Amino acid sequence: MTESHAESTAESTAESMAESMAGPALTPQSPCLAGIRVLDLTRILSGPYCTAILGDHGADVIKVESPEGDDTRRFGPPFVEGESTYFLSINRNKRSVVIDLKTAAGRAQLHALAETADVVVENFRPGTAARIGAGSETLLALNPKLIYCHISGFGQTGPWRTQPGYDLAVQGLSGLQALTGQPGGEPTKLGVSIADLVTGLYAAQAILLALFRRERTGQGEVVDVAMLDSVVSLLTFQAGRYLNADQKPRRMGNQHPSIAPYETFETANGWLNLAVGNDKLWRAASDVLGLPQLADDPDYATNQARVANRAALLAAIVPVLKQRPRDAWVAAFRAAGVPCGEILEVEEILEHEVVRARDMVATVQHPRLGALQVPGVPVKLRSARAGVWRHPPELGEHSKEVLGEIASERAEQFDGEIPGEPGDKS
Repeated sequence: MTESHAESTAESTAESMAESMAGPALTPQSPCLAGIRVLDLTRILSGPYCTAILGDHGADVIKVESPEGDDTRRFGPPFVEGESTYFLSINRNKRSVVIDLKTAAGRAQLHALAETADVVVENFRPGTAARIGAGSETLLALNPKLIYCHISGFGQTGPWRTQPGYDLAVQGLSGLQALTGQPGGEPTKLGVSIADLVTGLYAAQAILLALFRRERTGQGEVVDVAMLDSVVSLLTFQAGRYLNADQKPRRMGNQHPSIAPYETFETANGWLNLAVGNDKLWRAASDVLGLPQLADDPDYATNQARVANRAALLAAIVPVLKQRPRDAWVAAFRAAGVPCGEILEVEEILEHEVVRARDMVATVQHPRLGALQVPGVPVKLRSARAGVWRHPPELGEHSKEVLGEIASERAEQFDGEIPGEPGDKS
């Protein structure tokens, strides 16, 4: 596909998606969340990631920003024409409205928006939203069917409820950082902000559950999603080792504590990951390695035996893997049905044919930047559409548009000027 054709396709897709959101007439192809309005009071990553997911599936996400804007607008470098690539990566499919919640007029505007919303998402420190007139009690009193989602570091209850939560701190507190890195080496954080991201995923899931419940009961709901809770839930089998077997998990580098061989290996010219997850795969892998006798050796025939004899197993296969180039091994293992893979750089995977074929790099037109590429939508439904159909907004780009929509219904709510001219950065 040529670049011009890709841009044209992106434009037509965005137009059709916008049309499907414009009115109440829904079709089987309409996005799943078409007609759902989300009031997004969040900033940084966990909240914006949550609301981007909802926007990908058709929700009308109204991003309420202070006059200074989301903090991530200033995260960088890199910047593109003054726009933070961090901000651009997680704020597509939203409309930006500037409201100063420190003022009575701003709070009145927020309340008017909340009366029309289906969902409110906030990630202030617990207690802050209530102090500025945006708490769940206040907004549910105005709109009893509202789904109100709190996102915080440590939850709305508990001894740490008032503490701020940032991804790096939560990775360390959760045990995840202690598990990541080489044995004897320093604790290592993941290369992405996993605490923020998984919290955003859980928040989006919780909102969908609450919306489904509302369909049955007609009632609103208050959702409480904490970053620490979210990451602790990811400990899964590592938690199980401690809770039920009295083992204390420690860093193992790229090895798996309960499966072997399941780790990173050096070849003649690079590295590969080999994931032998069961005994059938081990038999196939031993054939590829030219070591078929190991498949029936009692020391290696079962996964339990291979884990117990990991050092001897590695002594047998590590020298063999170093004899051939990486691509030759990958081709041989894949032909035999053994899960494996190269270790790719970010730029390599973003240009990879599989990622491109799955539309995991999307193009959307930005009014100043032109064709903008952002991560695509991983959830595909056969009928309902999803996609990146609206560019990441400039600060206050849609203030007049959105507040005007509300003002036309409740003009008495808006005294004075509507803040945030389109494109206004001040």
